[in-house]
Amino acid sequence: MVRVTEDTLTVELRDGRTVSVPTMWYPRLNHATADERQGWQLTGGGSAIHWEAIDEDISVEALLEGKESNESQESLRRWLKKRGA
Repeated sequence: MVRVTEDTLTVELRDGRTVSVPTMWYPRLNHATADERQGWQLTGGGSAIHWEAIDEDISVEALLEGKESNESQESLRRWLKKRGA
């Protein structure tokens, strides 16, 4: 189960653990609309979460390791510009 609020991404794992991280760790998710945040799907046999509308992928491994997005500021700037933000 994946839940995304304005400020938190929460993932319930198969083994019963729950991992919550701030959406600000993932700038595209942080800048997404509420509808875009809800448009997730599991990929890789459940090893990652993908948001088609914002072209974001977050692996469960990255969440467990506490890894933030590694997208460059330039890439994010281009993406935001494309969105009209």
